[in-house]
Amino acid sequence: MQIRVRCGCGEAGCPEWAIVEVQGVVQPQPCFSGRIQGLHIGRLCAAAAAAAAPQEPTSAGGGLPPHSLPAAFTFTVGYHELAGTKVALKKPLLVLRKKKTTAVAAETELEVIGVIRHKILFKDRPKALISRLIVHATQLNMVKEKKTLPLPAAGAAPPPQSS
Repeated sequence: MQIRVRCGCGEAGCPEWAIVEVQGVVQPQPCFSGRIQGLHIGRLCAAAAAAAAPQEPTSAGGGLPPHSLPAAFTFTVGYHELAGTKVALKKPLLVLRKKKTTAVAAETELEVIGVIRHKILFKDRPKALISRLIVHATQLNMVKEKKTLPLPAAGAAPPPQSS
């Protein structure tokens, strides 16, 4: 069985994508089970020195624009921030879309919709953006005042303890 691969955009015209590689697992919450296409995962930004504006939010199945990607990136997922770098792939990959050519025959055709030449590698552990518990004003009002006992004078008997 032969599968034809067709590229209508030409070699220079195919949109360039990038792979985002993280160490570990990105797990969606149980309420999103099975529906991750188009799900907002986090924010991918080019380093401030390399580019002035952040890229669009990364979603599952989305592509990255332009051919000239900066060398350093940050990826924010929830309260975690990762630092990464652009790495060239040894061999480029094609992003393909399956199409049926005719309804009668079981022939399929693959259309090239993008080329992947780089990956953005996040190889270090994420940095926590929040390191302490944030207490809201309503919670502060519920905290009871602590009473302190005066310290006894030197040589004085300790105060009696109540039962």
